Amino acid sequence: MKMKAEIVNNTSIAPAIELPSGKDQPYENFPVGSWLLSARLRPHVAIFYNFARTIDDIADSNTIGAQEKLDRLSGFEKVILGTDTTSLGFEKAHSMRQSLQQTGVSQQHCLDLIRAFKQDTSKLRYEDWGELIEYCQMSAAPVGRYLLDLHGESSRCYLASDALCNVLQVLNHLQDCKEDYQKLNRVYLPLEWMRENGVGVECLDAPNSIPELKSVFLKTLDTTADLLRVADMLPKRIENKRLAMESRAIINIANTLERELRERDPLVERVKLSKWQYILSCATGVFMALLVT
Repeated sequence: MKMKAEIVNNTSIAPAIELPSGKDQPYENFPVGSWLLSARLRPHVAIFYNFARTIDDIADSNTIGAQEKLDRLSGFEKVILGTDTTSLGFEKAHSMRQSLQQTGVSQQHCLDLIRAFKQDTSKLRYEDWGELIEYCQMSAAPVGRYLLDLHGESSRCYLASDALCNVLQVLNHLQDCKEDYQKLNRVYLPLEWMRENGVGVECLDAPNSIPELKSVFLKTLDTTADLLRVADMLPKRIENKRLAMESRAIINIANTLERELRERDPLVERVKLSKWQYILSCATGVFMALLVT
């Protein structure tokens, strides 16, 4: 990776490794490090989120090429593995490694995210649902597993957590399907389902969805709904009450967003929840989790 540190007033500063996208926590479909979580653990959640956001932004950048993305992501990987403890420009990775050492959480979750975003640099299409879920297992499931491990929860929660995280990832793919295609030539809709409905990826460039594409969206949402039923077990399996409330809130958010995507067109707008839908989903989630105490 050929990047030199800039010199300003004879002081060396970090090379520009990061590529901020401008996406922040309100952009996400879930509450990031919300007040529902323990104040003691929130700083670690914030460090993890910032790490994940940074490497995701590198993979999604349209200002550098695939090899440069791989080089930068490999730099983050080396820091997490501990084989590089001095390079400038990887502050979020250094903070992440320090957090992992403090909490005892496995580094594997971070490494899986890096592997997913490396895959994004070269894999632009997904043949079927199974292939898409394999990607989500690297790009989304590690987030839930990290939170479970951080809270000392049992790995028996992984199945439902994976389902929930994969749902959120697929819903995000639907929200951003037009932008992903136009800016990155990346399509996460299963090609098998598109062929079955007689449409090609170029239809994502249209001003609105044709009925055949809408059928692909609905099939994706129907299959996502099956995962949501698995995810619904998660709050009951979590011992930490605060995390259980957070997970129930996120499930409610996912259910509401899934309904919105059925009614609205992601080619016309980025379908997202209103402020009040978001608040209601979270408040209802807290109430539902408290009922099962």
